[in-house]
Amino acid sequence: MNDSKNDHKAESQTGVKPVILVVDDEETIRSCLKEALEGEGYKVYIEENGKNSLSLIKRVIPDLVLVDLKMPGMNGIDLLREVKTLDRNILVILLTGHGSVDTAVTAIKAGAFDYLEKPFKIEHIKVVVGKALSTQSLMREVIRLREKAGVIGFENVIAVSKEMKKVFEHVKIIAKSPSSTVLIQGESGTGKELIANYIHTMSSRSNYRFVDINCAALTENLLEAELFGYEKGAFTGASSTGKSGLFEVAQRGSIFLDEIGEMSMPLQAKLLRVLQEKRFKRVGGIDDIDVDVRIIASTNRHLEEEVDKGQFRKDLYYRLKVLPVYLYPLRERRDDIVPLAKSFVLKFNNEFKKKVDTITPEIENILVNYDWPGNVRELKNVIERAVLLSCTNTLSAEHILLGNVFSKQSDAEDMITDHSISAIENKHIQKILKDTSWRMTKAANILGINRTTLYNKIKQYNIKQ
Repeated sequence: MNDSKNDHKAESQTGVKPVILVVDDEETIRSCLKEALEGEGYKVYIEENGKNSLSLIKRVIPDLVLVDLKMPGMNGIDLLREVKTLDRNILVILLTGHGSVDTAVTAIKAGAFDYLEKPFKIEHIKVVVGKALSTQSLMREVIRLREKAGVIGFENVIAVSKEMKKVFEHVKIIAKSPSSTVLIQGESGTGKELIANYIHTMSSRSNYRFVDINCAALTENLLEAELFGYEKGAFTGASSTGKSGLFEVAQRGSIFLDEIGEMSMPLQAKLLRVLQEKRFKRVGGIDDIDVDVRIIASTNRHLEEEVDKGQFRKDLYYRLKVLPVYLYPLRERRDDIVPLAKSFVLKFNNEFKKKVDTITPEIENILVNYDWPGNVRELKNVIERAVLLSCTNTLSAEHILLGNVFSKQSDAEDMITDHSISAIENKHIQKILKDTSWRMTKAANILGINRTTLYNKIKQYNIKQ
């Protein structure tokens, strides 16, 4: 297991001390924690009540707050909520001598990093604090990378490599041109929909709808009805009131046509008219509908070759390719692999209530030297599985499953489904419970989660002793 304590002592030697605030109405607890944590190289502040601590939090912006649950005036849960309102990146650990499952559930749902019962051992506090601050360090690194790329708030978007930095410089310019069509090209799993959403969000159309549709997922007739809508009685089974299509829904916004290369020739002709005349007819309709929408299309095909083979309209291709964007496969931008992996660790820590904070050099080497045929999507799935099965704060190489599990799949499918992830988690929890003879504290420690999360998982999966 990684020694988080040593990591933070090293940081303090460079002059960057993690800042901790202890809020407890018992003077002995405050003094004890202050002395112990300062001995670990942290900068520690103390307060005796929640109300006073809020002004201190605004002033010093701590990395971590240790707060007593039961205090006069503002209790620990209320303070936790206030802290998360001020800065959701500040981690909070609740301390209490009045433990209950319901209270723990409330704390975790409100955003607590962990929940510890009094009396506690100082060494255990040090370990939990070390894990929290390692997680905090990982969070801040990912935030820094996203801020540097100018893509803060966009999951999966990391631009460390020169290739992706160039892409985002280009995309930021494209976003400023709100009417020109965009064609995003790249292999499956490179994040084409994410880039389309980013272009919309950064444009003057962002106050209106962004709608998307996968052209490969529907038959020709269904795709036509979804895109252009239909009048009542237009075909067997049509709604008696008709239906607006996505072009109408996206009015003044943006529409993302994923896998445009799969669109039939008749629909390509209808789409071409939208691009040329800014109008269309519903299925079964006679009146033209004017439309003001930005079209962003994507494909994992080489459309030039499809044009040469007569399978894609040349005029439509050039209409779409006004502003082209090419997304590099992950194997051609390896500098992004580890930062992306770290961002996914954070995501799945939150989702699975884990506290993984370390990717070892061994695992970094494995990730960087793999070719990732499934690109970012495959990396995301690999990290999801690894975090789920991790029993410590460090990812284990045995959980990094590559190659045989993933293949070049279409954008319409993922190899790891919500169902299979749940099944893996269910079996893993049952095994640990059996191995520990249902000793909850021990099982939770092995699983790398707190007891409240374990109780919730047992209830969720209806696991019986």
